[in-house]
Amino acid sequence: MGSIFLVVFGILMYLLGYFVYAKYLAEKIFKLDDNNKTPAVEYRDGVDYVPTNKYILLGHHFTSIAGAGPIVGPAIALIWGWLPALLWVVLGAVFMGAVHDFGALVTSIRNKGQSIGTIIGYFVNERARLLFMFIILALAILVNAVFAFVIAKLLVSYPSAVLPAWIIIPIAIFFGYSIYKGKFNFLILSIFSVLLLYLTIFIGTYIPIDITPVANVLGMEPLMLWIIMLFIYTFFASSLPVWLLLQPRDFLNGIQLIIILILLYSGAVIGNPPIVLNAVNLSPEGAPSLFPFLFITIACGALSGFHSLVSSGTTSKQLSRERDARFVGYLGFLGESSLALAVIIACSAGFALTSSEKLQVIYSSWAQASSSANALSAVVEGGANLFTFLGIDRNIGIVMITTMIILFAATTMDTSVRIQRYIINELGNIYDINPLKNPWIASFIAVFTSMLLVLSKEGGKGGLIFWPVFGASNQLLAGLAFLVILLYIKKTGSKTTFILIPMIFVFITTTVALTMNAYSFFLKGDMLLVFTSLIILLLALWLIFESVLSLYRKNA
Repeated sequence: MGSIFLVVFGILMYLLGYFVYAKYLAEKIFKLDDNNKTPAVEYRDGVDYVPTNKYILLGHHFTSIAGAGPIVGPAIALIWGWLPALLWVVLGAVFMGAVHDFGALVTSIRNKGQSIGTIIGYFVNERARLLFMFIILALAILVNAVFAFVIAKLLVSYPSAVLPAWIIIPIAIFFGYSIYKGKFNFLILSIFSVLLLYLTIFIGTYIPIDITPVANVLGMEPLMLWIIMLFIYTFFASSLPVWLLLQPRDFLNGIQLIIILILLYSGAVIGNPPIVLNAVNLSPEGAPSLFPFLFITIACGALSGFHSLVSSGTTSKQLSRERDARFVGYLGFLGESSLALAVIIACSAGFALTSSEKLQVIYSSWAQASSSANALSAVVEGGANLFTFLGIDRNIGIVMITTMIILFAATTMDTSVRIQRYIINELGNIYDINPLKNPWIASFIAVFTSMLLVLSKEGGKGGLIFWPVFGASNQLLAGLAFLVILLYIKKTGSKTTFILIPMIFVFITTTVALTMNAYSFFLKGDMLLVFTSLIILLLALWLIFESVLSLYRKNA
């Protein structure tokens, strides 16, 4: 079968999802009304609450959620075959993931732009709020620690991507200042900024930047120097006004990703390389069972709890009009899903064009397939191979895709640190703790706690200690976010079926996965991960119990 089939199926389902299902949700369930003031308008402060053009905000939401997750997850999940991965990525996005992002965004804008963790306190109780915010903070710290390591690893492995990965910062600041203060022409400035970014990609191909000599002078490994630099950057990025860096950076990254997606899909259609992997593989060597692990291996791209933090953390504070929520929340997730679909095509068809034997080795066992290095290699090389059908040099294609991965992982890390700062600020406001209300102190706490986790293991691998439990925990967070959305929808009197069904599915899937993981960790003697899995599961069950009890009391 040719890869063009995957392209057509995916695009058709995305169109039906946005123009039919999302429209129904917007008009009949959420009843979006532009006469209602959004938090960005009502609480406008020029720092966090900033009414934003919906196209710029789409770029922010799109790039904040589309980190390394929709790239690595689908590449690994192909060990179970391309068909299960395809169906979960496309149908999961249309009926679950995009609904989750959209619903979290609407719930937040109807509750002063506050985070999902804070909102649950209004529907359940203060204890549930504190438990939920604790879970969110723990996951945010883990994301920051792991993404810092992954980005640093890529910068060391692909020095050609260093220049474009860092030059985006001054370009974004120039873009943001010119739009908001200089009133420059939006279209012309966008084209100029993107062309400048691609010029640095071309230059970086021939002028790689290796910081090893600098790291040696400072007496540290290049990886650790990059990690430190990334956290210094995120400390300032998380506290500066969103219009100065966060918005423009994410918008420009969004344009860059759209260009790369167009090139990837065009290469797949024009070249139509055959899909060489099996459609279904129910018993790959050493791999866990397809259910429930497919649904936690592929998170971003199909459904991800982290997205509810973005929707209710940063995006809800920038939405100018209620009706833009469908465009930003639902369509933004479909954009990420389209990236996951492109990854499936690149790995199952594009990679085989030059590395057919290596492809078979990677998907011969779970040990090979679950390696993030192998997954990234398959995506980068497979995508670059698809570019060659368009006459693009393969080496330039490798730098383009690597730069995309680094930039998107960095924007997710930016947003995660900022979300952590928001939650700390919210805790300060709720419990009247003045130091926690200060954005710079909150940013320092966010960066400091993440760095502690990074440094807890030699080589900056501290975040990887708990990473094996992240997949199930992240999806459990999605279930809890669905629960908050359900509580809000029920309060408005609208139908809740579209939330109830995916919520039940997610809770069943993640409960089984966490239980199976805990048993697997026990057999390996890893008691730290056993206790971590059980604690996360018990906290979630506690939250669910509190919520059900609250509903019972209100209906009694």
